[in-house]
Amino acid sequence: MKKRYAICGVSGRALGMFAKPILSTFSGSCELVGLLDRDQARFELFRSRFPEQQEIGTYSEHEFDRMVKETRPDVIIVAGRDDTHARYIIAALEHDLDVITEKPMVTTGEDARRVADAEQASKGKVTVTFNYRYAPIHTKIKEMILEGKLGRITSIDLNWYLDTYHGSSYFKRWNRVRELSGGLSIHKCTHHFDLVNWWIGQQPVEAFSYGALNYYGAEGEANPKKEDGRFCSTCELTEECDYYSRWNARSKNLQVQDDHLGSLGAVKNKFPYSDYRPDQCIFDSQIDIEDTYTATVRYNGGALLSYSVNFSLPYEGYRLAINGTKGRIESVEYHMPSRTPFPTPVQTIDYFPLFGSKETIHVVHREGGHGGGDPLLLEDLFMGEDRRRPYRILSGAVDGAYSVATGEAVWRSVKEHRPVTIAEVLGGGLPQLELSLSGKGGGGR
Repeated sequence: MKKRYAICGVSGRALGMFAKPILSTFSGSCELVGLLDRDQARFELFRSRFPEQQEIGTYSEHEFDRMVKETRPDVIIVAGRDDTHARYIIAALEHDLDVITEKPMVTTGEDARRVADAEQASKGKVTVTFNYRYAPIHTKIKEMILEGKLGRITSIDLNWYLDTYHGSSYFKRWNRVRELSGGLSIHKCTHHFDLVNWWIGQQPVEAFSYGALNYYGAEGEANPKKEDGRFCSTCELTEECDYYSRWNARSKNLQVQDDHLGSLGAVKNKFPYSDYRPDQCIFDSQIDIEDTYTATVRYNGGALLSYSVNFSLPYEGYRLAINGTKGRIESVEYHMPSRTPFPTPVQTIDYFPLFGSKETIHVVHREGGHGGGDPLLLEDLFMGEDRRRPYRILSGAVDGAYSVATGEAVWRSVKEHRPVTIAEVLGGGLPQLELSLSGKGGGGR
């Protein structure tokens, strides 16, 4: 019998990452039975992308219970705007349904606690799609730590860079409003915090950070004119905007579409939504989030994370170092080499034992999004977790909660100028994280 899925939030991510594989690669064991969204135009977009799927039931944002009753799903996929996640995750758990949710799981520590508590009271379980865990380089780092090559982890240096193409995209869309996204310390950085939590198998305890809006917003130095309400596809100042000019030809039909829009981009300046445009001006005064963070995070096992992220740089990628009592590893990634204005090497891992010779480890790279992680994640989601692995890799509600809480602690520290504990963000600890981050194989609860 096929497993039945319903999607809450018919976003571009929902269509490409979930609907498409359910209807193609995994159609032998999976079935899409329902769609829920606030915007009827998104259902038309779905039908245009999948014209053979005209009979799938569609429901408005307040018809969750009706959708469950009529379509009888086994799993709810939550992939809409971040601020809607908690509502549908908790509703699904109250129906004892399993949930697959996009990251971030929710946008506040308070909602993270609510989801974790709801899961404990439900027969359903939550899976958060942290696909960075699945990249071959990242799984190799996890294996090296589990093998004891670094000993006890003492510190991590992680510096993440987003280029002017990708970084600016968050300031064109709804992500730029904190109420909707939680800010980028939650929407984006939870990816990075979860990866570190998973690598080292320790719980975050406290964060201290600084942050600022340096590049975007009305005061951005590259703003050609202080004027709200502009849109990239109709703006008369595009030739004076360095961010637009860098990635777009003067001829409109040669326009480089934002990598987060893909085939959902504008056609003749019209977007496939009723009341939303993802080409808002990156210099609008509505923007109330930061584009730069530095942070220190302390863990319960003694490790210290030194972290930074910048959303407006000439190239994209990260620099990583993990130190332990027996050695150190280093790795540098250049993401999207086609957008990098200089030649980039293939990513490797350099291992430095505390007493011994350096080793350079070449990892077999895979095709697919997020460093080859997406296809492997989809297999685990729709075929069951591969239990041959000696470690758990699918993220649960508690993993999602701690990543969100770290992001909120970072933002609160920026605003309150003090260290912020994870416990105060969550209203208490979630000790079961030790189980979900352990090196033992197998997924689920």
